[in-house]
Amino acid sequence: MLYLEMKPDPVLLGFVALVAILAVLIALFLQPASGPEEKPKLQATFTITSADQLARQECIMLCKEKQQELDLSRGPCLSGSIIDDWVCDVAHDPREAVDDDPANQCPEFGDTASHFVEVSPECNFIRQF
Repeated sequence: MLYLEMKPDPVLLGFVALVAILAVLIALFLQPASGPEEKPKLQATFTITSADQLARQECIMLCKEKQQELDLSRGPCLSGSIIDDWVCDVAHDPREAVDDDPANQCPEFGDTASHFVEVSPECNFIRQF
């Protein structure tokens, strides 16, 4: 019996590899285009989680409203009850002598309110207690 030894033809192997690569590329390009992936739009939300956050937000908003009507440079009390148990006061940072004048402080603090929010005359948050 005669056995023929066959050697692989390098040209044929190269051709087969090229056809396989082209087939894969064609299959990839013929897939339906799904278009650019849309990213979910980010939307800022603000959730009030505590009384101190609510008092801060309300005090800043009230200050911006009053800024149009009042001279806030002397540090007036804006509200003796911005929310239950909280007052809203204008002060300076660093503190000025006018801030310690009882006429410019909320009289409810220490009486019917045990917490305060202080904002600057420009309505920027300073501190709260």
